[in-house]
Amino acid sequence: MTNDSAGYLERRFRLKENGTTVKTEITAGATTFITMAYILAVNPLILSEAGMDKGAVFTATAVASIVATLFMAFFANYPFVLSAGMGLNAFFTYSVVLGMGHSWEFALTAVFIEGIIFILLSFINVREAIVNSIPENLKYAVSVGIGLFIAFVGFQASTLVVADEATLVTLGSVKSPEAIVTIVGLIVSILFLVKGVQGALLIGVLVATVVAIPLGVTQLPTSIFELPPSVAPTAFAFTRVGMDEIFSFDMFMVVITFLFVDMFDTIAMLIGTATKADMLDEDGKLPNLKPALMADAIGTTLGACLGTSTVTTFAESASGVAAGGRTGLTSLTSAVLFGLALFFAPLFTAIPAAATAPALIIVGLFMIGSVVNIDFEDFTEGFPAFLAIIVMPLTYSIGDGLMFGIIAYAVTKLLSRRANEVSPVVYILAILFTLRLIFM
Repeated sequence: MTNDSAGYLERRFRLKENGTTVKTEITAGATTFITMAYILAVNPLILSEAGMDKGAVFTATAVASIVATLFMAFFANYPFVLSAGMGLNAFFTYSVVLGMGHSWEFALTAVFIEGIIFILLSFINVREAIVNSIPENLKYAVSVGIGLFIAFVGFQASTLVVADEATLVTLGSVKSPEAIVTIVGLIVSILFLVKGVQGALLIGVLVATVVAIPLGVTQLPTSIFELPPSVAPTAFAFTRVGMDEIFSFDMFMVVITFLFVDMFDTIAMLIGTATKADMLDEDGKLPNLKPALMADAIGTTLGACLGTSTVTTFAESASGVAAGGRTGLTSLTSAVLFGLALFFAPLFTAIPAAATAPALIIVGLFMIGSVVNIDFEDFTEGFPAFLAIIVMPLTYSIGDGLMFGIIAYAVTKLLSRRANEVSPVVYILAILFTLRLIFM
């Protein structure tokens, strides 16, 4: 890299001001991308079960991820990466299409409407007001909850934790190929972490991927380069949906569900990761928040136009923050790698989930450190924080954890006759969440 290009990156992303370097940011961006590259393989598989063209979904997912992440990089200057959200894609396929019996075009139209609504809400600062109303102790709790959540995801991917009919989850075999891959990746990552080597998590993922090949967990791709598939089979599907379907009650309920889940997943992710990275200002607010919230709105709208489900900020962004990422250069790096993945998909999708599991497990450790900042001595602060923390991994939903935390915060403050300590926005959210639990 020339001095001129390094100087531009320094000025554009304010690296010194944020206590980081070009090398650190690029390493962090690569780490985030590697830990979430699975979405390029998993999302097309899930949406193809709804009848969508797998190749078109792959391209749509990558392009929407690139655009949304570039917006985050250049307009918000935050190290957060976006792509088609897990959970939201499952709701798209298994609830809306297979469960309710609607076409995938209907579901994609709902995503498009959601994206437009998000853009409007971001313009009039509704989402920003929600983020800023979250109490400080809940912000710390969200960071801890995300840590437990992504560590749990890592343990599942490694098969060290498996499903069990009696206890829901139990210890898996440490001798399974996936577990061996994860354990090797953990050992390598820990070794380089304790030695202070930059990019330790990324090195662990790459070594684990190499180990996964002879164990049969993944395979070397037969080809590396290929042109991205066309999005023609899925593009602008909402033009094929009738007005009677668009203005139906089912469409209203589906859009509301997408809105709730995506909004509070994104808000929780931004709050939790920003808290851990010390990005909040002296008032506990995240500066330059509007463009960060606008990124997922733009990504969701574009993704719906091309043919993919809701785009949201990924919890795996925490791995890049843990690797030192502090600015938009981290997300820019991830966006560039998404662009390369369009043409080198077989190479990137060969990285198995078991190889990225070590990074997620270790990032879980980094994220839970915020627990020491929570005031557990005050029950009205500690109990809502505890609920937010524990519900995230148990329900497999970051948004659900935030929802229960906000409801508990409003209720405990009311019961303790300290209602004046709570923002009116929190009470409104608590009422909306309660209604959602009752009627949805």
